[in-house]
Amino acid sequence: MDAREDRGQQDISGIYRMYSKEVYQYLYHFIGSREAAEDLTQEVFVRVIKSLHRFEERSSMRTWILHIAKHVAIDEYRKKRLQTIFAGTLLKLLPSTEGLPEKELQDKEERTHFEKALLQLKPKYRNVIVLRGIREYTVKETAEILGCTEAKVKVDFHRAMKMVKEVALHIYEKGAGVNEIS
Repeated sequence: MDAREDRGQQDISGIYRMYSKEVYQYLYHFIGSREAAEDLTQEVFVRVIKSLHRFEERSSMRTWILHIAKHVAIDEYRKKRLQTIFAGTLLKLLPSTEGLPEKELQDKEERTHFEKALLQLKPKYRNVIVLRGIREYTVKETAEILGCTEAKVKVDFHRAMKMVKEVALHIYEKGAGVNEIS
């Protein structure tokens, strides 16, 4: 290995150390499986290595890598359409309450309905909820990662949250099954 190849290996190792945890967390939130997130994280970095020479620095390295992760996640989603997504990770979007056992049981049921409702979102809405709601990226960062405008991020996030609430309420009231919605 010559000096240039050695330096390239060090660069790739540094990139991996810097961004692998964040990529893993993003994929875990999207997929809901630790094993799948680990495998997909490796896939992301294989793609990063293959296309690193094309990185044009029009965005940050982080944004570019998460954009690749988004595509890997959507590819996986297409392979396995109905999976358990966000197993417990979106609970922080619901207000936590402390109090009577009856209230706690009701809250737990509502969270379950909320999680079931999330299963029904298409990837574009799931992505915006993961990035804005869970990872708490700014609108600008989310737009860069998703490759869309800031206005689209705002609209999609609003629509996704509205859909989740409506479907969760429907599941709660009717005990409905899980079907994907657009």
